[in-house]
Amino acid sequence: MTSFVRRLTVGSTIPHVPVHHQKFKPTIEIPAFPLLPHNNQRPLGIALRSRKYWRVEAVGPVGRSEGGDGTKKAGGGPGPGPCSYSLGDRTTEVERRERNRTVEVVVAAGVTVVLGVGNRVLYKLALVPLKHYPFFLAQLATFWYVLVYFSVLYLRYHAGIVTDEMLSMPKAPFLAVGLLEALGAATGMAAGAILSGASIPILSQTFLVWQILLSIIFLGRRYRINQLLGCFLVAVGVIISVASGSSSGHSLKEAGMFWSLLMIVSFLFQAADTVLKEVIFLDAAQRLKGGSIDLFVVNSYGSAFQALFICLLLPFLSKLWGIPFSQLPNYLKDGAACFLNIGGTLSSRCDGAPLLPLLFVIVNMGFNISLLHLLKISSAVVSSLASTFSVPISVYVFTLPLPYLGVASSLPTGFVAGAIILVTGLLIYAWTPSGSTAALPSPSN
Repeated sequence: MTSFVRRLTVGSTIPHVPVHHQKFKPTIEIPAFPLLPHNNQRPLGIALRSRKYWRVEAVGPVGRSEGGDGTKKAGGGPGPGPCSYSLGDRTTEVERRERNRTVEVVVAAGVTVVLGVGNRVLYKLALVPLKHYPFFLAQLATFWYVLVYFSVLYLRYHAGIVTDEMLSMPKAPFLAVGLLEALGAATGMAAGAILSGASIPILSQTFLVWQILLSIIFLGRRYRINQLLGCFLVAVGVIISVASGSSSGHSLKEAGMFWSLLMIVSFLFQAADTVLKEVIFLDAAQRLKGGSIDLFVVNSYGSAFQALFICLLLPFLSKLWGIPFSQLPNYLKDGAACFLNIGGTLSSRCDGAPLLPLLFVIVNMGFNISLLHLLKISSAVVSSLASTFSVPISVYVFTLPLPYLGVASSLPTGFVAGAIILVTGLLIYAWTPSGSTAALPSPSN
């Protein structure tokens, strides 16, 4: 009787399946799993009996340079054998993905630093025409963001980028984000009205401390010694480069402990806001089965709830700016006229509007989006470090002859030393000892 041996070729196409006819005995026994004799009995075994044999052999695709029947690689060596698998290829792929992710984080951090510098500089320029209406500028930015973010969200939804599953995410976290942002703005305005400008950069370094503590508590993060040391050096570098040579220490004593603590609480609210956004991204990855929630979903709902709480806090906020609540409508009307640079005598004091305020609003929006994107692909602490790095660069930019600002400011006495310490802290934070793993996994994993 004739038996058949068929050889199946694995590939995208199977142009030819060779069939080989070989002669075999009618029955062949293949002993397997032999068992040791017991009590001098005959050894046991398992035999396969068949009159037709099928041999299935996996080979490479026909016509390809890897493997196959008689094929060779381009380098002249033999191709991989049947059912071969290269672990080296898998390792290379993982390394390539890690490299790409590192490059993405570095590029996103660079963009965030650039936009952060532009945000600080343009805010100073925007206050040149609106120096009597800073509260109007703050409210303009808040409600403008709601309009723009939801418009972009609408377009992205109809383009299929934003899905119904993303929009059905629980709204309670977004409500908390809006509340934290509104409280951070309110307490920051209250303390900022009393504290001097030189003391605020010192107190702002508590923002990074709060982020580390909150990420340890709520995200279970564990940081290496070099990361904690790097964050400490970054904070020290900012304080030295910005506040050196000023009377910041004396101004802190004059302002009193209460206002300093209130500013620290303000940075606590802001740090809790960023960590909560990271929690939202992590939760979305689970709910969307490995997917990622769109940035504009987070920004839109967060900004909407922030605007809601700002409206509720308007009587309190207007009082902080020295504006009686009964006069707030007239104040906003005059602020709008100055922003549009109309109104006769009023417009003569608003040179630079509306261009400078509009540039600030646009760049500030881009900065917020880039900061959230960096948080999404890295962590809240990394985004904070990128934002912090923009502070001394902004100080240096203000020493340049900028329009509308008049005489350029001089560098603080310890600026160079502080900048060196800051960069050293960033390098120490980014350094990964051999054989260790990163302490900050990506939310989008």
